[in-house]
Amino acid sequence: MKAMVLHDPYRIEDRPLKQEEVEMPEPKENQVLIKVRACGVCRTDLHIIEGELKPIKSKIIPGHEIVGEIKQLGYGADRFSIGDIVGVPWLYSTCGKCDYCLSGRENLCQNKKFTGYSENGGYAEYTVANQDFCFKLPKNINAESVAPLLCSGIIGYHALKSAISKGEKHIGMFGFGSSAHLTLQLAVKMGYTVSVASRNRDHLDMATGLGAKYTYKSDSDDMEKLKGTLDSAIVFAPVGVVVMQALESIKPGGTVVIADIYTTPIGPLDYEKHLFHEKVLTSVEANTRKGAEEYLALAFKFGIKPVYTTKKLEDANDAILDLKKERVKGSVVLRVQTDF
Repeated sequence: MKAMVLHDPYRIEDRPLKQEEVEMPEPKENQVLIKVRACGVCRTDLHIIEGELKPIKSKIIPGHEIVGEIKQLGYGADRFSIGDIVGVPWLYSTCGKCDYCLSGRENLCQNKKFTGYSENGGYAEYTVANQDFCFKLPKNINAESVAPLLCSGIIGYHALKSAISKGEKHIGMFGFGSSAHLTLQLAVKMGYTVSVASRNRDHLDMATGLGAKYTYKSDSDDMEKLKGTLDSAIVFAPVGVVVMQALESIKPGGTVVIADIYTTPIGPLDYEKHLFHEKVLTSVEANTRKGAEEYLALAFKFGIKPVYTTKKLEDANDAILDLKKERVKGSVVLRVQTDF
């Protein structure tokens, strides 16, 4: 089968993903073989490809926003039937036995595995997945429009829940990529006022079109107007200085949630300016299956749809480069199979 394989981390400008013919995977116990229809491109893929996330395997097939059709069942795999359409997220598996798993916080399991990082993912014509961490989708689903929901949407929802835990009404979103543009739609549908800060004017225009009440150019004097106006904020941009901006923008008692798996160093904090007055700085990690199910139900209920462009599987390097250079509006999705 055809796959885009990463052997060694390099700058995406050097085109480190190589198109190769690799052996078709065989589903093992509790696994399913999936014919990949579409796979979303996530910023986490960029961090993996460029080595900001330390490699776990000598080579890996990235991709963790997968929509596809089950073609084969491994031993003991009985949750799905052949022909079912499923979504595969970032969280591949957990131990199921530790205190985190047993208390509903499986996203913090120290023995968890990740799709497209510790296990091969969806930048391929076929992949295998743990059946217990897949989600059944409607058969007539548009695979390309659902793929970004499976990480960008889910992690954004996880962050949003933390940001509104005290009943906040005015939420700020810093950075406006795939996750933010989906989270904005959901927050607006749920009745929240949203402000968006980004250095990209096209992204701010898109945010306005999707329901943002206010927008701010984050590399301009605009940020002075935002200081002390937000009940809470979510940082989507993987840049430490943006965390500082968000902390200055929230009111006393507010919360800043970092929704990134990686960020550049956060500069020295000024206690009075950034953390005093019972401000809270927190982060989110991965997803739980319960949280993913909640989000997908809300996304389908409210009709949350990504703004996206598509590229062919063999153009994955270009897709990742566009993401890095901020040339993507919303999401970018790899169209893997076309015979459906």
